[in-house]
Amino acid sequence: MKPQLACFERLGAPGWAALAEVRAAAAEAGLLTIADGKRGDVPITAAAYAQALVGETPTPWGPVRGLDADAFTANPLLGLDALEPLLAAAEATGAAVFALVRTSNPGAADVEDLPAPERPLHERLAALVDGLADRLAGDVGLSGMGAVVGATEPERIARLRELMPRSIFLIPGVGAQGGRPELLGAAFAPGAAAALVAASRGIAADPDPAAAAERLRVAVWDVSTA
Repeated sequence: MKPQLACFERLGAPGWAALAEVRAAAAEAGLLTIADGKRGDVPITAAAYAQALVGETPTPWGPVRGLDADAFTANPLLGLDALEPLLAAAEATGAAVFALVRTSNPGAADVEDLPAPERPLHERLAALVDGLADRLAGDVGLSGMGAVVGATEPERIARLRELMPRSIFLIPGVGAQGGRPELLGAAFAPGAAAALVAASRGIAADPDPAAAAERLRVAVWDVSTA
């Protein structure tokens, strides 16, 4: 489950309370929660974000637990020092981090595809992610230091998989944004567990959301095991 934090935060304190209930319901159902907030800031603020998402905040009256998410998305454009508190919190709690590398929105090309200077910025971000992969390495060769890689530019996926062979890819953009699951095979090169395909509007807006979800599940399974 990947709740978009903005949809809850816009409602203020009741929204955060609802998010906590959703997180608890997901845990009860045996689902993992990826908190999609794309956090990124100077280190002291990044540490506060980490406490909110996967840690706790000490107070004179005892620690206050955050959301207890299993994973979260992060913006790496402030650099390694800003990522460090988020990564340290993930290490301490067994959570995963998905850093933005090549996103699914059309405007991503305005920045993420610019030369920086000898290769596109998204490839430099991919190298940064791969350099941190050992920190959250798992037992099967994949790392919880993951990457957000949009389905809307499938021709880039093979190169990004080459640059990040151990990272789990979080792939938005299937469905409403035009991404097609049958074009995502390169993301699964390390195995069926190497990528997570995210879809929301394409399922929620379908007359039969359960059937739409099942069609996507079958399509993703087919390409991940091909």
